[in-house]
Amino acid sequence: MAGLDEARAFYEEYGRPMLHERFPQYEGRIAVGLAGRGSECFGFDDEVSRDHDFETGFCLWLEDIDDLRIGVELARAYRALPGSGAAQRSSMGEERLGVRRTGFFYRRYTGTAGAPESWQQWLYLPSHALAEATNGEVWRDDLGRFSAVREAILHGMPEDVRRKKLAARAVEMAQAGQYNYGRCLRHGEEGAAMLAAAEFVRAACGMIYLLNRRHMPYYKWMLRGMDGLPQLGQLRPALEFILTAENDEAGRQTKTGVIEDVCAAVIRQLRAEGLSHGDWDYLEPHAFAVMDTIENPEIRALHIMEG
Repeated sequence: MAGLDEARAFYEEYGRPMLHERFPQYEGRIAVGLAGRGSECFGFDDEVSRDHDFETGFCLWLEDIDDLRIGVELARAYRALPGSGAAQRSSMGEERLGVRRTGFFYRRYTGTAGAPESWQQWLYLPSHALAEATNGEVWRDDLGRFSAVREAILHGMPEDVRRKKLAARAVEMAQAGQYNYGRCLRHGEEGAAMLAAAEFVRAACGMIYLLNRRHMPYYKWMLRGMDGLPQLGQLRPALEFILTAENDEAGRQTKTGVIEDVCAAVIRQLRAEGLSHGDWDYLEPHAFAVMDTIENPEIRALHIMEG
């Protein structure tokens, strides 16, 4: 059983009755679910995931005033549930399960008690942090406050910021894949060529998530998370090929062709969204075309690679 399903079953069997019996006045004020750090929160866990830092449990998110009133008692009650450990900590030393303040949970990812509040925050906060803030599932939230922040992070990125990030990913793809990969090989710098290929894949993944209006997860999950994305999610095998294929003469030529195929697919999607109207094969001029569609003058004036 997947970790999210185990967590939900654990809550239904033990957590829900505990809240109803011991905290009847507050059960409608407590948001319950599982989100944050951990492969199980993304639904990506398997047997290997259970060799460390894995424990079945769930999160109880409280408003500040409720935490002051019942936080300590609720935490004790949670730890007393059958099979619940006395400490739920990640390998980074962060409590992942049990009782958390809503504001503290989101501050870990956004620097504030809620969603990003300015375009600068949206532009510079790492995508993987926003992905962790909004993964998993929320099973109960009668107040709706935890879920309101979650929805704002999922869908609240200003369009000008998204376009700025699209432009940056486009120019990175052009430089790393269409230009520097082959150039490094001609210099005889095979290690640098592989780094260029990896940079291309990272930028391409970022581009694809942005085209789908999704937050890209931590690097080890960025390819896995592409499965099912409606816009260009089918490019995952091509991107994995660029990373894993042999780097002999035949492999190099094939990789170069695959890089161009990926760029062509991205260009078609940018044109389909009306973000570029040029017929260039090279992605860099498309990046500047996207920049020209940005309305906010401060964002439009930023360096092409910023964001």
